[in-house]
Formats: sequence, structure tokens, C-alpha cells
Amino acid sequence: MAQFIKAARRGDIPEGSGKIIETGGRTLALFHANGQFYAIDNACMHRGGPLGEGEVYGTRVVCPWHGWEYDFSTGCNVDDPSMKLTCFVLKVEGDDILVEI
Repeated sequence: MAQFIKAARRGDIPEGSGKIIETGGRTLALFHANGQFYAIDNACMHRGGPLGEGEVYGTRVVCPWHGWEYDFSTGCNVDDPSMKLTCFVLKVEGDDILVEI
């Protein structure tokens, strides 16, 4: 059964940035864009690059290793939407960001 686990605090991820987090036995990329928080698998589908370290543009992140781009609001690769990363449900309670694992 899935449960919500504390992943970070609101202040840990400034607007327009991402961060790698380890929670619930998973490595996720957590992003803050347009006042919302998003979480996807951290590993790029190309060569496993760390998406949480990529450049953020709106709701898109560019993998720092080879430039693959994903929309973290959907998990889809921008060039091939059939290549989709897992997106995780988030909720904010006070200053805590919780992810459903």
C-alpha cells in the first residue's frame, strides 16, 4: 500500500530549481516550478544521468549528461513522449513536502 513520506521542506527547493532526494528506497528528482512541486524518477532514460541536477526551464529539465529533456509535470521526454518517467504524487502540509511511495 502506498503511503506519503516526507521528502523535503518547502525552503529546500527554491522556485525554478531541482534537487535529488532519497526517500522510501527510491531516488527521485524533486522540482519547484510555477508555485508547484513535482517529483519524477531521478535517472534519465538515456544513460541514467541525474535529472535533479539538470537545468530547469518552466516545467522542463535538461539532463546534465547528454541533454535529454523531460517535462516533469508529465514525466514525458520532450522529443519522444512515449518515453515516460514515473511521476509521483506530492502534497504539501505546512512546510513539509510529502511524496507518495
